[in-house]
This record gives sequence, structure tokens and C-alpha cells, in this order.
Amino acid sequence: MKSISQSSQSWQIRLSRLLLSCFLLAASQFTHAGLKEDLETGSYVLMMRHADAPGYSDPDGYNLNDCSTQRNLGATGKTQAKMIGQWLTTQGIESAQVFSSPWCRCKDTAALLNKGTVQVEVGLGSFFENRGSRQEQTRLTQNKIAQLLKVSPRKPVIMVTHQVNIQAFAGQSLSSGSMVLVKVNQLGQYVSHQLINHPHP
Repeated sequence: MKSISQSSQSWQIRLSRLLLSCFLLAASQFTHAGLKEDLETGSYVLMMRHADAPGYSDPDGYNLNDCSTQRNLGATGKTQAKMIGQWLTTQGIESAQVFSSPWCRCKDTAALLNKGTVQVEVGLGSFFENRGSRQEQTRLTQNKIAQLLKVSPRKPVIMVTHQVNIQAFAGQSLSSGSMVLVKVNQLGQYVSHQLINHPHP
């Protein structure tokens, strides 16, 4: 006889598979014309808020080197991140330069996209609890973008970060797992943006 825990895990696996099947079926209806082409011009980056992570902020005394002390992705968030990675594939984006905030929920989201090795970028770290570092964090992100687009302008750039970072950089508030295509100048500074419409679980 299966334990309640085993039954719950089995149910979650079946649900994840069903959601993934539905997602792939719907993906073709949510194409973004020219997303891959835009990301290969050297003038755009794709910014994403980490996938669904139950809770609010982080527990007191959290440690960036210990995921167990942080707010992390739940089952829905993990499925969501995988689905978005699949959707990006339908847009022709097989691989990218993938960067993440040091927070585990961002690193896990970035890894589950399955678009390449995830590189941690300090400038993408949350300043939710330290709003005084907003300008410095944004400056670091600008500098990183300028460097990336100068060295490898034809390789898509995906940055997985937090709501506060995207709000500061592009002036756009995003729900978990949402993305925004940001146009930048040669200095990595914001020019304009557009929301990316994609299926959600």
C-alpha cells in the first residue's frame, strides 16, 4: 500500500506531465514574431522574473550559500520554468548566455530553462531588503549588458532576476515567471521594452 507521501508525489508527477503536454500544445499559439532575431541584433536582452516561489521575501537570517535558508521554487515553479524553456525552444532559441541572481530560486529557474550554463551575476541580486543599493545594482547590470553585447552580440542573453531589479531597470512590474524584452543602447542602458506573452501553467 502506497503511503500518502508516495501518492502525493505520483500525483504531482502526473500533473506536471499533463501541464507540460497542454503547454506544448498551446505554445504554437503564443509565438512572438522575431524574438530570436531581436535577441541576435546586439540591441536586446530578455529579462525574466524567477518562477513561482511560495512565500514572501526570505526568512530572517537567510544565507545565499545555503538554499535551505531561502525562499525557493515550489513544484509549480519548477514546472513553470521547464515550460518556459520549452516555449523558448519553439521560438528558435536553443541556447543562450544565461545569467542569474545569486538567489537559489533564480539559479534554479535559470537552470531549468535548459539554455546553457548558468552564470551568477551579482548585479542581478535582489535589493528588496536594501533599497539603497538600487542604483548600484542597476549600474552593474547595465555594465554587464554592455560588455556582453559588445563581445557576443549574436548570442541571445537571458537574465533571471527579481521583480525589484526589473522594475528598477525597465520600469515594469512582473509576476513570477514573466519575461520582458528590453531594448538597450551601446552602454547597456534602457531604451524601451515589451512584455513577452507566453503560456503559463
